[in-house]
Amino acid sequence: MTVFHFINCAILTFGPHAVYYSATPLSEYDTIGTSIKAAVVYLITALVKLVCLATFLNVSESDSFDPYQELLKASIGFIDVAGLYFALTQLAHRNISQNHKFQAVGLGWAFADSVLHRLAPLWMGARGLEFTWDYILQGLEANANLVFSISLAALGSLMWLRKNKPKTLIPIIYACAGIVATMPSITSYLRQGLGWHFPKVVGFELFSSLAMAFISWQLFAACQRPSS
Repeated sequence: MTVFHFINCAILTFGPHAVYYSATPLSEYDTIGTSIKAAVVYLITALVKLVCLATFLNVSESDSFDPYQELLKASIGFIDVAGLYFALTQLAHRNISQNHKFQAVGLGWAFADSVLHRLAPLWMGARGLEFTWDYILQGLEANANLVFSISLAALGSLMWLRKNKPKTLIPIIYACAGIVATMPSITSYLRQGLGWHFPKVVGFELFSSLAMAFISWQLFAACQRPSS
């Protein structure tokens, strides 16, 4: 039974990435190389973030919310934006459209994040003798992170690759990108500052990811309309 629980949680965590790749035109245009390159950039970015966190953050013995530490953590979190910028603008891609490029980059980014942060806890914990919902919730959280990553890649594509976007939408694009980039600090505040339990935080992440995906889609569609 424990093996089945691990398999179910692993499918819930990593399966949506494969489904997204197969169910969208990404598989038809063979963008797997772009996704792999983005995953490598994510791993390098995560290493840089880890060094910065270990250098500048103090180790706290309590779980209380520290605004200064969280602000510093959020600032370091913007290294992700720099890595995403590099993945979108500097990597050599196949001859694919902008629509497919940001999706492939976001998919590789999210998959690398799930492997790095969730594979080991699943392997060590989901095979335990006692059933717990935590690993199912982690799988749902990985799905929310997939949507956030693709949304952030879409917003980054609008910021850095599309030149002829309406000027009235530029502040909205940057504001939405800032919200997605600081989402880890927002969820940390909900957990430590407001005392939300893990299921409630995951529910918030799922709802927020869907809302941000809808907003990003509307912004992307608006920027693609021919200017009058």
